[in-house]
Amino acid sequence: MTHPEKKFIGKISHYYPKISVAVVDLEDSLKVGDKIIIERTAGTFEQTVDSIQIEHENIPEAGKGQSIGLKISDKTREGAKVYKVIE
Repeated sequence: MTHPEKKFIGKISHYYPKISVAVVDLEDSLKVGDKIIIERTAGTFEQTVDSIQIEHENIPEAGKGQSIGLKISDKTREGAKVYKVIE
């Protein structure tokens, strides 16, 4: 199995387990529909970005320097690294 190409785009600064939302401090752009990989000490998981929020507003994409809310499909924790899959 080949590993996908990936690019570091940010780190998780907060995680809200009750609503499965992570706050990601972006160092690169991200848009709805992108595939991401979240690397944490308990392993990694991959998912497609379904929605991005800033201040509870849905936005189609966000860029470097922004902090976004991201609905995630598995548990994570602060400090986990977020990568964008390069197809």
